[in-house]
Amino acid sequence: MARTISCEELAKLCADNKIEILDVRTPMEYHEVHITGAKNIPLDQLDPGDVMASRDENEGPLYVVCRSGSRGGKACTAFEAAGFTNVVNIEGGTMAWEKAGLPVVRSQRKVISLERQVRIAAGMLSFLGGASAILLNDPRYAGLSAFVGAGLVFAGITDTCGMGLMLAKMPWNRVNGSSAEARTCTP
Repeated sequence: MARTISCEELAKLCADNKIEILDVRTPMEYHEVHITGAKNIPLDQLDPGDVMASRDENEGPLYVVCRSGSRGGKACTAFEAAGFTNVVNIEGGTMAWEKAGLPVVRSQRKVISLERQVRIAAGMLSFLGGASAILLNDPRYAGLSAFVGAGLVFAGITDTCGMGLMLAKMPWNRVNGSSAEARTCTP
């Protein structure tokens, strides 16, 4: 299980040390608001070997952040599975960091979080399946609602969301240009 650190503890470390923060949210989420100095590599594009190869072994821990901590935990697990144990998940993610009043970079553009996009898509598909079954008097359309429901149950049990992975690849979740360049924490 990945080590964790609170936002307040990490902010104290930032004041005294050069540290590296990796944000694993989608580029659009990152672009909207991110921890000052965080580097963005989306979870679906994360290659732990490449990330660690670009770091000096003596740099200290790699701190990983997402929106609330779940994707950050998955990223830490991926690093650990690849043999890299010096990774730490930031508890509560960017939401907790921002709530604590710690420095962030904010865009003027507001985006819909990936979690909300999944809820919107799942709700819409379930509604369409049920409404089509009733209005068209064909129970086969109810299969769409059942499929979405089964997917939500699977996502809840495994903490892996196929719809979220697909939505993360959509054009509206991308930012023109490349990911942010590597920077260090400077609150």
